[in-house]
Amino acid sequence: MIDTKQKQLIKTARITGVWYLMMAISGILGFMVFHSQIFVSGNPEQTLTNLIELESTARIRLLLEFAIVISQAFTAVWFYKLFKDSYEWEAWTLGVWGMVNALAIMISAIASASAIGVASSDISAMEDKVVLTYVFQNIISNAWGIGGLFFGLWLFPMGYIVIKSKRMPVWLGRVIVLGGIGYLFSTVIRYAGIDFSLNRFLTLPATIGEFWMIGYLLIFGIRPSNE
Repeated sequence: MIDTKQKQLIKTARITGVWYLMMAISGILGFMVFHSQIFVSGNPEQTLTNLIELESTARIRLLLEFAIVISQAFTAVWFYKLFKDSYEWEAWTLGVWGMVNALAIMISAIASASAIGVASSDISAMEDKVVLTYVFQNIISNAWGIGGLFFGLWLFPMGYIVIKSKRMPVWLGRVIVLGGIGYLFSTVIRYAGIDFSLNRFLTLPATIGEFWMIGYLLIFGIRPSNE
């Protein structure tokens, strides 16, 4: 027989899972599908052309980035609500570091909106538009790139709570922590200028762990406490 408190926790877990899933879907669509249609790495001229000729696509990408920011913020808040009664300090850490993720992505969204504004502006000199596009394109890239520090950090308290509480599979927590380590190493290696061909695979455990977490939250919610 599931008591009222456990039912409420399962409901909270599933709402957390919904927000987490929304963040994943908007992230895949916005950054992995639409982003490359507009922003061409190392080619601000082509990027500017895309912003002018594919403005509606650029705005869809921007709105999806809004969705990432909003869903990331709500995911952080609901994770805090889910874990705060048993692991208050860790839950605070998870919530705060999750909010930093949202802020990093919001910086990217601000730069994206600015790039769209430049492309549609009355600036007559095309060279000036190209330069500004290049600047905003780099801000977007580095907001996501350096944001990898906190994309990794927020996984540590998440994984720790899972391992410590045993209210979800222990190996889920371990994979999530490994994913956090991978994000940190990947970000440091990239910005240290180290040529490491397998760098992009370092974040694979995080991807596996986060989708596993989403699935567990939505399907099972959270186990009863053993205390």
